[in-house]
Amino acid sequence: MAPTPVTARPPARIRRNWLELPSELTESILMRLSAFDVYENARKVCRTWRSICSQPSMWRVVNLMHPGDPYDIYYDAENIYEKAVDLSSGEMVEFRMNHFANDGLLEYVADRSSRLRCLQLECCSEITNEGLCKMLRKLPLLEELHLYCIRISKQTIEVAGRCCPQLKTFKLNSKGHRKLHIGCDENALAIAENMPGLRHLQLFGNRITKDGLLAILESCPHLESLDIRHCYKAVNLEPDLDKRLSQQIKNLRLPYDSTEDSEFKSEIYEWLSSDDDDYSGQSDSDIDPEDYNFPGNGYDYEFWGSDDDIFW
Repeated sequence: MAPTPVTARPPARIRRNWLELPSELTESILMRLSAFDVYENARKVCRTWRSICSQPSMWRVVNLMHPGDPYDIYYDAENIYEKAVDLSSGEMVEFRMNHFANDGLLEYVADRSSRLRCLQLECCSEITNEGLCKMLRKLPLLEELHLYCIRISKQTIEVAGRCCPQLKTFKLNSKGHRKLHIGCDENALAIAENMPGLRHLQLFGNRITKDGLLAILESCPHLESLDIRHCYKAVNLEPDLDKRLSQQIKNLRLPYDSTEDSEFKSEIYEWLSSDDDDYSGQSDSDIDPEDYNFPGNGYDYEFWGSDDDIFW
């Protein structure tokens, strides 16, 4: 009779104790969580994790971006923002947040984070130009400024350029309007006159024209990348300007280029007007919302945004 084959037993599963990991490795892992998760969850696991999560090095980069519905955010969100700033102990170099920032929080961050090098704000309707200017005046080391759907005036750009001499990256992103026939170079000229050291510029959904582009090219000699997607007044450029853009800019994104790789997903408003007249001779104040038939009639639309960007 043949011997019964012996079935090999699977190796015993090794149970690892996360608390035995070196603190440096644990910190590296926890830093991959959002600031909300670190503050609300990770630091409450045990004393060891709480100690690690209280180290200023954990809060050098503070990402408070909330990807979902802003109303799903914690009711005491502002308290969490301030605690994150406090825990950084002045070592914070990067601060990103959306929705709930206001002038008071900007001042709180600026007063305690003079080493800040990167600032990103998105869809923060309570921020004013005065509050943002006050903050920028206290951030002399700032190198990157990202503003998405934020009310901004040319004065804010001027302050950023004058008070943040290390600024190398500027992103001013808005919603694109494909058939809005009104160009405006107010922001572009402010950039050209006050940010000569820029390396990277993104004007998503801006109403910049060929004149604004030319001013930027002439005044920002170090510019390496330029993104003007959804800037529909900057199309059909003269061959000389088009050639200059191609020669001077290493990474160039034009108005109709794909936005699939964009971190900022902007809608495009088609401007469904009864005709397609050219309104380039009108100012912003000449536009009457009732002259247009927008998708979703029955809702009230109002202007909001900068002088250079129109939102409905």
